[in-house]
Amino acid sequence: MTTRIKQPNSNGADSLGTDNAPLTFLAHDIRSAVFDVIGGLRLIEEDELPTSTRQQIDRVRASGETLARLVEDALTLITTEMHAGPDITPNLHLRRLLNDMRLRWAGRANANDTTFQVNVSPEVPAVIATIRLNLERVLSNLISNALKYTEDGLVKLDVSVTAAQELCFVVSDTGSGFSKEALEKLYQFQGRPSGQGKPGTGLGLHIAKNIADDMGGKLTVKNTDNGALVSLLLPAQIWQYEAEKDTPKYLIDLSNIRVLLADDNDTNQLVIAQMLKALGAEFEIASDGVEAINWLEREDFDIAFVDIDMPRLSGLEVMRYARASKSALRKLPILAITAFVMREDRDKIYEAGADRILAKPIMATEDLAQAVALLLPNVRIDPAPVRPSPPVSPEDTNDMSQLNHLLDLAGKENADELLSRLQTDLRDVDQGIANATQPVSCNEIRAHSHVLISLSGAVDAQKLMQMAMEINTAAHSNDEAKITEMIPALRKELSKLCDIIQQEAMIRSDNTGKHDG
Repeated sequence: MTTRIKQPNSNGADSLGTDNAPLTFLAHDIRSAVFDVIGGLRLIEEDELPTSTRQQIDRVRASGETLARLVEDALTLITTEMHAGPDITPNLHLRRLLNDMRLRWAGRANANDTTFQVNVSPEVPAVIATIRLNLERVLSNLISNALKYTEDGLVKLDVSVTAAQELCFVVSDTGSGFSKEALEKLYQFQGRPSGQGKPGTGLGLHIAKNIADDMGGKLTVKNTDNGALVSLLLPAQIWQYEAEKDTPKYLIDLSNIRVLLADDNDTNQLVIAQMLKALGAEFEIASDGVEAINWLEREDFDIAFVDIDMPRLSGLEVMRYARASKSALRKLPILAITAFVMREDRDKIYEAGADRILAKPIMATEDLAQAVALLLPNVRIDPAPVRPSPPVSPEDTNDMSQLNHLLDLAGKENADELLSRLQTDLRDVDQGIANATQPVSCNEIRAHSHVLISLSGAVDAQKLMQMAMEINTAAHSNDEAKITEMIPALRKELSKLCDIIQQEAMIRSDNTGKHDG
């Protein structure tokens, strides 16, 4: 079992009907209030403050960012439907999370004359495949419970890897331990016995158990000679990435880098996310410009990848918003990722605030790594062997070496998802182009051909990509005659690519069936 990221509906709360308007307005105001708190903390100049004050600010900031994620999840549940976006196994910087938890809980421990420690064994990896908020909620409930029953003592979070390759989180304390009655009602909803002398109903352990089970982990509780010990075990298949012998290795380490990827196309999200995974980067995904700004307002990133053509707010508007900010956003490195590479488009992108432009399609992970290294001075990229690419004629759409490379990069667990997303996106583009031809809508043709440039280029379908670029140029020039002339040939070539990808999906499905049988 692998824990997945759920992507919010790209239409977001703004797509709600009038019957849900009060919830929309409430969600807007709640977000604004949370962002103001986080933004205010970011503006505090800490250099001249006493150490104890800086520690408290760091603690509040860490808690505020956790609160923002919880609020966002809650608002998504009550205001929008969940969008069935691509299943992407996340990268999580485990040590960054553990440091945030140390900052968050040390202050509360000190208030009770208790010491809180986080100990990480050397074999624990820097990056794991787990959703941050799920793990954070489990550990926070366990730590909170331990601190509640420990006064003038010690609470520890120890992290290690067992001989069975289980990722082990142990919260131990020198408190009073669990009573016999509490152990009998362990994990039950409101299962804490009365007369405990502490506030609460035992809901924390109930929540932690439910989330641990959903993650595929195991929660255990026991008393020790001088307190209590609660363990969370995550099996290897939950937190490790499947080792693919053909997956390329890159001589660049982005395991300390956090990326915001803002792109409205599912296939692009999946392809770029797999590249970021291969490079070790932690990343979050926004499906439109509004989601991108929400992420940037509530959390810190080292770099943002911003597509230009997005719904609700364009990439240009996102960049202008960031550059107009009074916070650190104005200096955030921004890599614009776009198929719009004409001179006038590039000028607009740079004027909006982009630091560099990476043209779609992104053909290799090396290209993405190089672009990041040029923007982040602390990232070093060593010369790496370039994956050999046989020359492809523009007439040849049957060479699927690039598609096979992407499937290798995706690994077994995501290859089928990638093929499915490619088929869906290509069919949507085909239908969109067909609908935009009678009469011709240059705006619609421009939007759909923009997506097609990226999709066809991603699998190295050179002829189709060239045709998409030509019709995109014609749409920019409002050349309806040229568009009408090109549509039949473009749709024919697009149909060929759809057939090839469908055939590849069927072959993989047959092979999988044989192995499973």
